[in-house]
Amino acid sequence: MNKYETVFILTPVLSDVQMKEAVDKFKKVLTDADATIVNEENWGLRKLAYPIEKKTTGFYNLLEFDADPTVVAKLETAFRRDEKVIRFLTFRLDKFAAEYAAKRRNLRKAAAEAQPVEEAPAVEEAPAAEVTND
Repeated sequence: MNKYETVFILTPVLSDVQMKEAVDKFKKVLTDADATIVNEENWGLRKLAYPIEKKTTGFYNLLEFDADPTVVAKLETAFRRDEKVIRFLTFRLDKFAAEYAAKRRNLRKAAAEAQPVEEAPAVEEAPAAEVTND
């Protein structure tokens, strides 16, 4: 099994539900082909470097997975058949890229765990004003 990473851009006219359904569809293509999904990242709506099909923004998604080489062909066929996908790129990670991806994953996880749950800020009570009878 090889390690792969794929980044695909979905059209910006989708709702959040439609976007999640599209991502789940591609994850299902991978899991049905006995691939294991290692990491999934939703990068959100971003500006494209150049207009594609008269669109200047798109929803970026990244999937990192372990699979046989035949699975990539199935996944790319699914990308080509789906009209929601503007662009996609899938590549095999060599040992250095796999190490970097694992390090990046761990840093993101550590940063997410380090973020404290937002609490209401503590309000310091001001000293009571002195009342004088003049």
